[in-house]
Formats: sequence, structure tokens, C-alpha cells
Amino acid sequence: MRHRVFKTFCVLLGGAFLLTVATFAQDSKPGKLKIKVSPKQAYTFIDGKAIGPGNRIIKLDVGTHHLVVANYGFKFVEQDVAIDPDHTLPLDIRLEPAGGDVPGPRGRIQIEVGMRRAGDAAVLMNGNKPQYFVGHVDEFNNDIIKHQELVVPPGRHELTVTRYGKQLWTGLVSVGANQRVIVNISNGKQVTKDWPRGTDELGGGVQRFKAGVASATIAVAPVSGTVLANPPNINCNQNTQLAWTSSETVEADMSGLSPVPTTGEKTVSPRQTTVYQLTATGPGGVTRPDATVEVNTAVQSSLSASPTEVRYRRIGDKVIEQGSTTLNWSSSNSDAASLDPLGSVDVNGTKALTLTPKQTDNGPVDEELKYTLAATNVCGGSDTKTVAVRLKGSIEPIPAVLLNSVFFPTDYPTKKDPALGLVRSQQETLRTLADGFKKYLEYDPDSKLALGAYADERGQNKYNQALAGLRAQRVKDFLVSEGVAAEKIDTSAYGKDKPLDKATVIDLQARNPNVTPKERINKLRATWLAYNRRVDIVLVPTNAESARFYPQQAADSQIIWQRSKPARSALEKSN
Repeated sequence: MRHRVFKTFCVLLGGAFLLTVATFAQDSKPGKLKIKVSPKQAYTFIDGKAIGPGNRIIKLDVGTHHLVVANYGFKFVEQDVAIDPDHTLPLDIRLEPAGGDVPGPRGRIQIEVGMRRAGDAAVLMNGNKPQYFVGHVDEFNNDIIKHQELVVPPGRHELTVTRYGKQLWTGLVSVGANQRVIVNISNGKQVTKDWPRGTDELGGGVQRFKAGVASATIAVAPVSGTVLANPPNINCNQNTQLAWTSSETVEADMSGLSPVPTTGEKTVSPRQTTVYQLTATGPGGVTRPDATVEVNTAVQSSLSASPTEVRYRRIGDKVIEQGSTTLNWSSSNSDAASLDPLGSVDVNGTKALTLTPKQTDNGPVDEELKYTLAATNVCGGSDTKTVAVRLKGSIEPIPAVLLNSVFFPTDYPTKKDPALGLVRSQQETLRTLADGFKKYLEYDPDSKLALGAYADERGQNKYNQALAGLRAQRVKDFLVSEGVAAEKIDTSAYGKDKPLDKATVIDLQARNPNVTPKERINKLRATWLAYNRRVDIVLVPTNAESARFYPQQAADSQIIWQRSKPARSALEKSN
């Protein structure tokens, strides 16, 4: 039972396989295209292959095929056709005339086949696509009574004779005006003869397609074209509009822009002077018009500094004067710029610079600072400009303010003679102080001098207080007379308060760089009293205090050292 079921299954499976094969064989049967054309000389191409002229039935594989029906002097028809198995597709194609008469000059190509059977072969000029079709061989092989002629523009033409996808002959044919070139495609030989008919009989304009009984004239129009650039002269990174036209053209190529339509426009921005050449190709030949776009790659730039000399002054760690300069630059036809040593900048701009010298040591400053503008563009253009700025001035140490206490003789100044008592040596001490302090004010404009005036222990407190006040005022007045502003001086009077004790005076004497005269060495009380008739000076806000060394070696030191009140005449002489 199981064996019989398996046998039945195999029979059914075998039958199904045979049915599938039969169906496949039936589906793979070719179909047919029954084409009717007008004019009757129109030529049929299937999938790029030359089939033949006139009405015909064409056997085709099942599927979609590309059809071209061509006749020179008419608008070609292109379409896809779908072929079904074992089915005939009828198609009626009527071509519409296109193009006007063809002017001279002109020549003629006559095609002879020799022993070949090539009368129905398609003739293509200057290209291998169906769009280059000009006719078939039988239309170009007679020059007895009737004319079957291919009239072409003078020049060099590439001829291709083809049918059923096979190239029967190809070659270059050079035709002159009023010449007839006879080409034998069986051996490739060419013979050139005069052709007066081109002028005498055909006249000024020739119809593109004219066919009669055993006669045909096909006149192929020359290819023409133009290229324009607007504007033709541009700067780097600017655009220009290319516009081109061509007629009688199948394909067009533009240098650097391909592929392009046969007529069109395109915005371009070349980076160097460029020739745009259009190569327009058609059955009538090739034309190569061009347009040149001149690209200005030159960069123009300028750079200036104002001022070109700048001042700088530093005292210690404080900058007293620091000038600046302003750089101005511009550039044209550029897209990038750098300003050394600042780096990248806009192509046009301005920048204020506060200048600092490279020098760090004390001394005069005299440096040349250079700035270089480099402007460039993507087209390779560049320009550089350099400007120099002179930096002059000085770097100075902090001015020394020589602080020395000022000493007065006994009981001077007086209310009656407030200018007396400041002897010459102490005036020189104050003059040196004033000079240093005025320079120091450039370093620290907020600094001041604090004067503290004292009297020795002799006399009443009230008297000594007033005497100390006179001494402070006399020192202040002298400093003012030396150019120190009054508001920069503060005064205090202590009278005989806060005296230096004897131990301190002994220490000061020991450290005093001014050697004490022998006659004063053992007179400590007189020296002690002299040390306390003084005005101390403090530099504010540093709080540096004046040195309290008695001027033992000064020429007038005896006058201010003696315990008794000096005579007025002696002081006047000292003053």
C-alpha cells in the first residue's frame, strides 16, 4: 500500500514538473513589433542597434526595449516598447519635419558598397548613437542621372556604417567645399572629385531631406555654438555667469563642467584665469567655441600706525607713562589676513595697542616694534605690508629719598626772626631731600613727608612747644621753596616731649659716619642737648624715618652744637 502511494506521488510530481517546463517554454516565446513609419525612408533602431528602414515586422525578446525612429530632417521619436510573449505589437510612427534649409558651403559624400550587401545599413556621422543617424547606404550611392547624395558641411567627418549591432565600416572622411568624396566601404578607399553641383545646382539653401524615385538628397546642417561669460573679468571669489548655446547638437561637453546640456547657463567662480570651451557634437561635425574668464588674483593691502613714536616710562614696579598706537589696515581682493605678531585678523580693521618694551633692565628705552600684514586669497594671491613703531623712554629705579634729620641751634628760630636758625649745611640736607622727594612723587603720587620737631629739655614747656613749632614750620617753608607742594608736608611739634635718652645718643654717636671732633668727645651733655634740637622726617606711607646722625663734620656744626644761644650775626653769616 505504501509503495503504491509513493509511486502515485512521483507520477504527480513528474507531471507538475513537465507542466512547469511547458509553461516556462511558452512564456519565453518572443514577441513581435509591427512598425509602420512615415516617411517611408525612416529608420528603426532597437536598443541602440540599427534594424532597417521602412515598415517592417521585428522579432524581439519578451520585455521592454528602447525604440528610436530616425530620419534626418525630421524630429526623431524615442520611446520604450513592451513586448509580450507570442504577441505582435503594432506601432504607427509618423515623424514631423524639423529644421530649415541648410546653407552653403557644402561638399558631398558618396558611399559605394563594392561586393558587400549593405544597402540597408545605417550611416552615422560623428557619433555612434542613433541620434547621429543621417540615412542609410542606399540613399547615398548613385550619381548617374538621379542623385542619391549625402550633402555635408566642409570638414573632417567620422563615418560609421552599422546594422544589427555590427560595425560594417568606420573611418574619417575629409570633404572640401564643392568636392565629392567617394568612399568604398568594402576596401576603405576614398576618391575625391570636383562637385560643381554643390554651388551651381543646389543654390543657396538646400532642403534637409528630399526623396524621389531613385533619388535622395540629405543635407546635413553644420553644428554651431557660442559661449559667453558675464562678466568676463572678475576678482578672486567673485562669480560669473556662463551661458552657452548650440544648434544641430546631440551632445555637449564643457571643460571642467561636464556633462552639460546642449544649451544652458551655470554660475562659476574660477580661482585662476580659465578658458571654458564648449565641445558641441552633432551629425554635422564638431564646434568648439570658448570664453575666457580673466581672474584678478592680485591682492592690494595697506597698513599704517598712528603715532609711529610712542613714549614709555617705568619707575620701579610702576608704569608712569605707557603710550599706545593704533594700527589701521585694509585689503582688497582678499579673504584672509594675519597681522604679525597678533595673529589672524579681519581683512579690514583697526586695533589700538598699548606698547611695552622687551627690555627689563634699568636704562633708556629705544626699541623698534614691527607689524606685518599678510593678506591672501584662495586664488593664490598675496600681499604684505610692514609698519614700524618706535618705542622710546626709560626704565628707572625707585628714586632715593635721602632722609636725614635737621638740627637747629639753641633758641632758634624766633618769632621775630622765623627764617633764622636753618644753617647752610641743614639747608643742603633739605635741598637733597626735596630733589629726591619730587622724583619719588612720580613713583608714588600719594606719598607725603611728616615733620616732627623737638627742643632740648631747657626752658618751659610752653616755650619749647612754640620753639618746636617754629622749627617744623621753617623746615616746611624751605621745602616748599624748593618746589615741594605744601599739601605734601605734615608738621607736628613735640617740644621737649619724647627726648632721645642718653643711651640712644651714645649709640647714635658710635654709629655716626661723621667723626666727632676731639673737643666734643667728652662733652656728652652738650651733644645730648644738640641731638634733641632737631626735626625728624618720615616718608609716608612707607614710614621710612630720617637718620638722626649729627652733622659733626659740617662747617657750621659748632654753631648748632654749642649749648649757648649763638649770636644773630653768626647765624646770618651761616644762612
